Amino acid sequence: MSAAQHSSAGFDWQQGWRYGLMGLPLAFVALPLYVLLPNHYARSFGVPLAALGALLLGTRLFDALIDPLLGRLSDRLFARSPRAVLGAAGLAALLLALGFVLLFFPPLRSSDELLLWAGASLLLTYAAFSALSVMHQSWGAMLGGDEVQRSRIVAWREGLGLAGVILASITPSVLGLPATAAIFVLALVLAWLAWCRARPPQTAPGLEAALPNQASSLWLPFSRPAFRALLLVFIVNGIASAVPATLLLFFIQDCLQAPEAMQPLFLGSYFFCAALSIPLWLRLVGRFGLARTWGLGMLLSLGVFVFAARLGAGDIAAFVLVCALSGVGLGADLALPGALLAGGIANSGDRGRFEGAYFGWWNFASKLNLALAAGLALPALGALGYVPGSRDAQALDMLSAAYCLLPCALKLLAATLLYTLIIRRNP
Repeated sequence: MSAAQHSSAGFDWQQGWRYGLMGLPLAFVALPLYVLLPNHYARSFGVPLAALGALLLGTRLFDALIDPLLGRLSDRLFARSPRAVLGAAGLAALLLALGFVLLFFPPLRSSDELLLWAGASLLLTYAAFSALSVMHQSWGAMLGGDEVQRSRIVAWREGLGLAGVILASITPSVLGLPATAAIFVLALVLAWLAWCRARPPQTAPGLEAALPNQASSLWLPFSRPAFRALLLVFIVNGIASAVPATLLLFFIQDCLQAPEAMQPLFLGSYFFCAALSIPLWLRLVGRFGLARTWGLGMLLSLGVFVFAARLGAGDIAAFVLVCALSGVGLGADLALPGALLAGGIANSGDRGRFEGAYFGWWNFASKLNLALAAGLALPALGALGYVPGSRDAQALDMLSAAYCLLPCALKLLAATLLYTLIIRRNP
């Protein structure tokens, strides 16, 4: 039995939740960091949008730049033993919990002090989050299998991640930030304990001795044409998703003028439908393949945002439908690209050796998308006259265009690239 068959044969539902459970706290913390934090600091502490956007751009760029280095460190840990990976993951989880608490419970109140505190806390939180994410993703990619099997492995991670996002979308408004932090820390501990009982991955023999002499391994993924093509599609599609994620709460509060109590309904329907859609996308993978199925998800999201551009004040029921359908599109974005990457690693002959390098650059692209969305969209909206709480028609038109129409153009470009660079070349 080959290593890939051996790995996939033992991946049943018990192994699925043991491996995938770490996706829950990682996704749980991602929503406050990338969606709630800008709105929280702008509205609760009065931090100007321009200063906040610059801070988020700088810290997220730093976060993105360290991912490839963390990926190389991950490869070295995997070369030593799965136990070394789990030990490093436990340390990263501890630092992640500390950074989260420091970030959302600052003891300072002036804008300058808050910005410094938030910057330091974000650097700690992002570094720990990135290290933990790269190790967890690499572990799953090393388990191998065919397209359907790889999709299932990613689906366990992302499906439980969506459960974490749903929980994170509800707990801050219902239970408050202190309870949210306590739940996050508890989830991290339980997920790490479950991961320790998951099936260990297969690694290439003799890699530990070879890695220290392979400085070029950091750049090795870019020598693979298939990875370059997939990464380009992933970046464009990721920016299309990052812009509305950054502007979501502003759109809800000012364009829709919806009560704050409605926010959990919008976020919950979005992520709940994303979770429910994952089995559907997996069934479509078996029929159409990973790339074509991902393309269908892109086209669905494009149509939904075209419809959303027509919404205005009071269109709450229609926006719930938008959230639900765009959540279905999100399910494809979560479950399929990572499985495509795992397959590309295996097809390139790099499985069990350089997953960390691949996922380091993969996460670099994800963070770059988020940095550009926050660092460019927020200051641009401010320059065009939009401020939180605005009721000026022209300013709200700019917000609606940024939230709805810009992602449409980017989704269309991503779908075109997917067909041109991947589907047409691999019929």
